[in-house]
Amino acid sequence: MLGIRKALRFGLGSIRRKIIDYVLYRGFFSVVMQERLCREEFFYNAFKALSFNGIDGDYLEFGCHGCMTFALAYHNAVKHGHKAKLWAFDSFQGLPASKDPKDFHPMWAENAMSTALDQFHKLCSSRGIPRKAYDVVPGFYDKTLAAMSETEEPTNIALAYVDCDLYSSTKNVLEYLLPRLKHGMIIAFDDYFCWSATKISGERMAMLELFSETSEWNLVPYMQFGWGGLSFVVESKGLTSHIQGSGKQGAAPDSATLRR
Repeated sequence: MLGIRKALRFGLGSIRRKIIDYVLYRGFFSVVMQERLCREEFFYNAFKALSFNGIDGDYLEFGCHGCMTFALAYHNAVKHGHKAKLWAFDSFQGLPASKDPKDFHPMWAENAMSTALDQFHKLCSSRGIPRKAYDVVPGFYDKTLAAMSETEEPTNIALAYVDCDLYSSTKNVLEYLLPRLKHGMIIAFDDYFCWSATKISGERMAMLELFSETSEWNLVPYMQFGWGGLSFVVESKGLTSHIQGSGKQGAAPDSATLRR
């Protein structure tokens, strides 16, 4: 009888542990799905807007860990008939070492969020992205982006997705995008609202430092996605200068212009 009781207790304990594991898994899966659905909505709307408004060009993603957003971009571009070629810019070694106090965030750590290059190719294949549909630019941005000339592909950009977390990395990306900006393209920041107790978001800080009211481009807020992301439409200031000059139009809450 004692043996039966022990067996029952063991069996019930095993079932209880399985139930707890299942609940935890479902909770984690639900969070991941929610994050994915938010970004699915963004990419659907972004490529719809780009296609509807006749904005051609490529898709550039800066920070491609896990391939989720890269795959969403590909499938939504195809869905809307947008012929964007995809470009994956990533170290494929995780986050770099911090180079600036403005990089600080309690969740950012060196080598975090790493997807190796061969694994990235496998993820692309498993998610239906043909190898001919994309190119990769492996390496840390302070080396790779600085070495690319303004005439080197990609030069025509429809959508740039910035998911590199750190202030210094985002600054490298925006400096790279600066001579490649065009009216009507979209720039999205995945971690725009990732602030800390002592710092504003690194991605937002880099954007604010590079943008001002006195230069060529306005950033017009487009869509928030998830709890941390915000996107902008790049707008030629020359197209609205007569309106702004008359005092009939104020700046959008987070609009600014990028210095050349």
